[in-house]
Amino acid sequence: MDNLTHSLVGALIGQAGLKRKTGLAMPALIIGANLPDVDAACFLWLDGTEHLGFRRGITHGPPAWILLPLILAGLLWAFDRWQAKRGKRPDNRLPVRFGWLYALSLIGCLTHPALDWLNVYGIRLLMPFSDRWFYGDILFIIDPVLWLGMGFATWFSLRREKRGGEWKRPARVALSAVLAYIGVQSAITWNAERAPVDTPTGADVVIASPPPLRTSRREVITGGNGLYAIDGTVLPGVPLELCDLARARQGDAGIDAFLMWSRTPLIELREDGSQWLRDARFYDPRAGDRFSVQLPPGTCAVS
Repeated sequence: MDNLTHSLVGALIGQAGLKRKTGLAMPALIIGANLPDVDAACFLWLDGTEHLGFRRGITHGPPAWILLPLILAGLLWAFDRWQAKRGKRPDNRLPVRFGWLYALSLIGCLTHPALDWLNVYGIRLLMPFSDRWFYGDILFIIDPVLWLGMGFATWFSLRREKRGGEWKRPARVALSAVLAYIGVQSAITWNAERAPVDTPTGADVVIASPPPLRTSRREVITGGNGLYAIDGTVLPGVPLELCDLARARQGDAGIDAFLMWSRTPLIELREDGSQWLRDARFYDPRAGDRFSVQLPPGTCAVS
């Protein structure tokens, strides 16, 4: 999910009452909820589509769940001590307890892979022990319903707290509502993936993909072997056995990363004769070459 969603989940957990367990609890929860996305730094050294083979991997797996919160808790604890030595520590800050700092950083961090699993992009939950991707197909990567609901609940809880009212209940109700919303979206996906599908490309793969802004709908991707359709509309592509993708990925790190990440790979043949590797989950002719990589000439034996 996007980082605003991750941050709001961390904030609501704090407003539900856990922020009273230690000083700097809210930074631990909110930063912790975003911490696995430190792998975004890979854009500094990886070119093109190479980042697809790195993102949502090592920093989203079990060892990172333990180590990243430990690092965050240590930094926050050191920051509190540094402020105290300089006489800059806020008087109203609660005593900082390292054990609780680590526990809250861990809770925040664990919400991240749980949310990332919910969309069709996927996540490698078992890295570095396995490269297998896991997919929930439940929510689009950006969900405005969650933004509005959690954003309002966070604001309302903080407003009540400032005025001396009951501030924990709104956050707890909001978190329960989020879980209920995810449950409803899960049911929509489940029904869409099991509904009868009339598709010209077969049904070896059936994915109910949540489209942006339309939370009650699903775009049903069906097919396999490089031939896919979305809601019955066939996408341009050729059978993968006509293409020497093994040779192509050996000679190009971007192609290798793309194929490692791709769940529904297809080959698009363009009018200029070029061949492009794409993924049916993110196929959009209007998006240009986003989520695509050009194959070497002659990769696919087609006329």
